[in-house]
Amino acid sequence: MKTLRYLFPAFLAVLLNFNLYAQSEKIQVIPKPAKIKEIKGTFRVDASTSILMAGKNEDIVRNTLFLCETLRQAGGPVLSPVEMNSKNKKKQAIILSLNDQGKIPAEGYILKVTPKHIFIQGGSGAGLFYGIQTLLQLMPPEIMSSNKLKPGISWDIPCAEIQDSPRFPYRGMHLDVSRHFFGKEFIKRYLDLMATYKMNTFHWHLTDDNGWRIEIKKYPRLTQISAWRADHENLPWRERPAQKEGEKATYGGYYSQDDIREIVQYAKDRYITIIPEIEMPAHSIEVLAAYPQFSCTGGPFTVPTGSYWPNIDILCAGNDSVFTFIDDVLTEVANLFPSKYIHIGGDEADKTRWIACPKCQKRVKDEGLKNEKELQSYFIKRVEKIVISKGKKMIGWDEILEGGLAPEATVMSWRGIEGGIIAARQGHDVIMTPTSYCYFDYCQGESGYEPTSIGGYLPLKKVYSYEPLPQELSSAEQKHILGAQANIWTEYIPIPSHVEYMAIPRMLALSEVVW
Repeated sequence: MKTLRYLFPAFLAVLLNFNLYAQSEKIQVIPKPAKIKEIKGTFRVDASTSILMAGKNEDIVRNTLFLCETLRQAGGPVLSPVEMNSKNKKKQAIILSLNDQGKIPAEGYILKVTPKHIFIQGGSGAGLFYGIQTLLQLMPPEIMSSNKLKPGISWDIPCAEIQDSPRFPYRGMHLDVSRHFFGKEFIKRYLDLMATYKMNTFHWHLTDDNGWRIEIKKYPRLTQISAWRADHENLPWRERPAQKEGEKATYGGYYSQDDIREIVQYAKDRYITIIPEIEMPAHSIEVLAAYPQFSCTGGPFTVPTGSYWPNIDILCAGNDSVFTFIDDVLTEVANLFPSKYIHIGGDEADKTRWIACPKCQKRVKDEGLKNEKELQSYFIKRVEKIVISKGKKMIGWDEILEGGLAPEATVMSWRGIEGGIIAARQGHDVIMTPTSYCYFDYCQGESGYEPTSIGGYLPLKKVYSYEPLPQELSSAEQKHILGAQANIWTEYIPIPSHVEYMAIPRMLALSEVVW
């Protein structure tokens, strides 16, 4: 199957038809660069072209090899990079360099194309990489295809000077792999798609009620039991019965720790940070199916085959062994992911079981808490201490504001923008991801022409119109808004091609918003 990168020209046309995006016919790049100056002429890439490295810095080498491999895979000339010297820099060449002395923003770049040279200079390795992504978009569109270029297509690049850097440091895409498991090769494709449009953070929703997707060596039942559910895929999501006694759980899967390391490295090579999410205290019944002792009631439980609501069975806040479990899990997670963040969920925690649980009520009394909302705050603050002990910072959905926010937590505001406003005013960092602009599991066209979805309507134009900085905040408070992220929840998105359909072209619009 061709990747969606092949469809870049069509998506660009969609944006142009909306009158959202104006560039010259020669220079068409998404997201639009900050400054473009056109120059007469073209640079032709052919077998005589050199790729020169201005030094053997690790980032220069990594980016050079990435460019060479991309050209090779598209059927272009096989170019061998060499270190630049006084002689070879006079030849027809693509020259990659770094200027990390602060003259170029860290994620910024300068790209200059002349008839004889292409200069790409980054303020960091990431900036250099984004310069390469812009260069690739200036090449024939067929370079974005998994098929090699056909004979007769010239590798002509329009001459121009481009200076560019992003507006926000956090430019994110999310993917839920709990409702449906997507193999590591598709995760790589998703990362490639993100990289093309200069998105730099992948929020990987690894655990939820319908499946646990990450190997934890200390708790093998998480992959033996929690990763699998009874196969009721022939039924509508909301109408699926629970697993019956004696019915085998065969639908699911998980990533081994070796898989995780491979994907993390793949993302790193594309300057994408992966933030893992381990849901708690709610959205964790799959954990209870394997380890019912962490619940308020003792079970038994099975991994849900589809949707059920309300979700009242959650981790017991009065049981100290729950926090030991969380500590153990996050130890292994922290060792696998170099990201400074771990996402702990914290959303939609129904308090029914906590109200009836003697252990939870004893916790409320012993800690001098007023109610179960404050018990959730106690839970989240205790988890934050665990996260910090791993050398990480905690992110949670905006429900973690209930009962008082953990001291150093970052809030992901999804129920509108209000949670983000409250958190920013309290001095907390915020990532904006409101349903009204950022939920890409919503329909993007008229429902009669769209695949079945969870509901909602979010067309391309509305995504493009989003402004992540709330006007209600002062300029000082707005500095806590790190950026924005699109979420793809997959209850109704069972296969990779459907994920791509929901992501594109709206990801292109969001890339404009956050860049």
